[in-house]
Amino acid sequence: MKKFIKYALICAIVLPFATSCNMLEEEKFGAATVEDMLQNEDNVVSLVGQAYADLRFMHDHWGYWGVNTLTADEGLCPVRVGGDWNDGGYWKNLNTHNWNSYGKAFENIWNCTVSGSVLCNNILETLYGNEENMSPELYNMYVGEMEVLRSYYYFLLFDSFGRIPYMEDYSDRNEKLLDVPTTWAHLVACLERNAPNMAVVSDGNRTDYNGRCTQGLAYALLAKLYLNAESYGCTPETVMAAKRTVDSHNGKAGENPLEEVGINITSTQDFYTAAARCCNEVIASGSYEIEPNYFNNFLIENGKSKENIFTIVEDGSVNNERDAYSCKNKLRIEFLTLHYAFQTRYNLVLDCWNGFIARPQYMDLFDDHDVRGDGYEGLGTNNTKRWAWFVGPVCEKGSTQPMLDKDSLLIITRSVADLSQALRTDGARMFKYELDQEGIYKYMENDFVLIRYADVVMMKKEAVLRGGVDNNPGVEDAAIADLKKRSFAYSSDPVAAFDAAYPDAFTSLDGGLTGGLLAERGRELSWENCRRRDLIRFDQFENVQYVTNTAKTRRWFPIPFAILQKSVRDENGNALWTQNEGY
Repeated sequence: MKKFIKYALICAIVLPFATSCNMLEEEKFGAATVEDMLQNEDNVVSLVGQAYADLRFMHDHWGYWGVNTLTADEGLCPVRVGGDWNDGGYWKNLNTHNWNSYGKAFENIWNCTVSGSVLCNNILETLYGNEENMSPELYNMYVGEMEVLRSYYYFLLFDSFGRIPYMEDYSDRNEKLLDVPTTWAHLVACLERNAPNMAVVSDGNRTDYNGRCTQGLAYALLAKLYLNAESYGCTPETVMAAKRTVDSHNGKAGENPLEEVGINITSTQDFYTAAARCCNEVIASGSYEIEPNYFNNFLIENGKSKENIFTIVEDGSVNNERDAYSCKNKLRIEFLTLHYAFQTRYNLVLDCWNGFIARPQYMDLFDDHDVRGDGYEGLGTNNTKRWAWFVGPVCEKGSTQPMLDKDSLLIITRSVADLSQALRTDGARMFKYELDQEGIYKYMENDFVLIRYADVVMMKKEAVLRGGVDNNPGVEDAAIADLKKRSFAYSSDPVAAFDAAYPDAFTSLDGGLTGGLLAERGRELSWENCRRRDLIRFDQFENVQYVTNTAKTRRWFPIPFAILQKSVRDENGNALWTQNEGY
């Protein structure tokens, strides 16, 4: 069992009670008071650890990961011959961008992120009220951790819906949804305020901070917000006009959240300059490096990766198994994508569902020698090298003869016959997460990767290409060379092979879906929650294979119908929360 599990899963016991009362409400019966408890760091760790619980629903196919993957060009869930994965057309509608506000996953995203952010605010209220009972170092460290974690929850909600119920205090008041520029400004201000004081990861403390919010996460998340500001519809004028909605962060008021932390955006170039600055902070920390083997980041024991900045720490056993809003708090991605026969072939405890695959055109991004693709061997289960996607025959161990699938040879292909009647063997399968072939765990024990250092160095390159001023030029070049080496690790001259295959990977913003930096981000970060926003930022979201609804209002998801039904009304009887444009 991983060390961090006890930190992140205490919520399995405490969380059910968190919404009904303040779990640290003081009652003096001669026992230790809250003030006494918070002087002990172990108790503070136990307190803040609860707030990570709802993150473990975000990688479910009924949650944030599912809708981000299936609405981008990297993912597809066709209806199989026989009706598997029909579900009333739900998955097909995500594939084609014809979803509506009744989609269950949208409701799950809303509920889980709001639940997580509310719990962060509840814990922060306890910390704010006990500052005098904690050392300054302890107080600043854990307040920062909770405010950054809250920002991450809100980031997921914001990235999905734009207009959200952003709050920085623990309150049950009802207000209108904040507009996009105001929410963006609050997120940026909170992260800028806390990032300098966050824990910096080193080899000595890497294990302790596995799965926790650190300075690396704060700056990486800031870089994402700055880099995507224009794609969110923010302008220098609108973000600088944003007003603080509530005096919330430990009693420190400010009229404008950005001015409060010394940020002044006067031009669109400033967004990209700030993105480059934040990336440089991560690079200069020395906390992270590109792993020499791409697959080190996705091993069963990937907590040792020096590249992973933020992960969801997994427990593949049945312990602490929970369901919420149809999501499960267990990682199941490999079971979701692999053909049914993989269960017996690889001795997996959980059955495989033959669901999510790659869109065929997406696989065309990969050169045959790129380890991040499906390779050149074509031997399937008998491949001698490791590839990130599976295509080819599924054979019994020790055999070169494909197994049978309903009287047909079981050979996985890139192609998809029909979105409504796909063959059971259609579609490349995600294969970069290591499988537990010993039958130890029911679910996946691999920590789920949320943000990697590779993403940061590519964001730095993009920010500069978009006109950002770089105060430390070239600091990312060594990491990019390492990315090239490992991507073509099976070639005699990996860097030359990479440059020959992808000559514009780090130099062009104009490659459409298939070239330049957008294509390289697709190859490197497949199924890591990046692709949908990348496509929007590069103005390619509507050009994805199989998409039939090309309205740009689809760049935001709809406010879930079930959520709007609960909206309170103002004195004139009008609902405070209203639907996004186009729905």
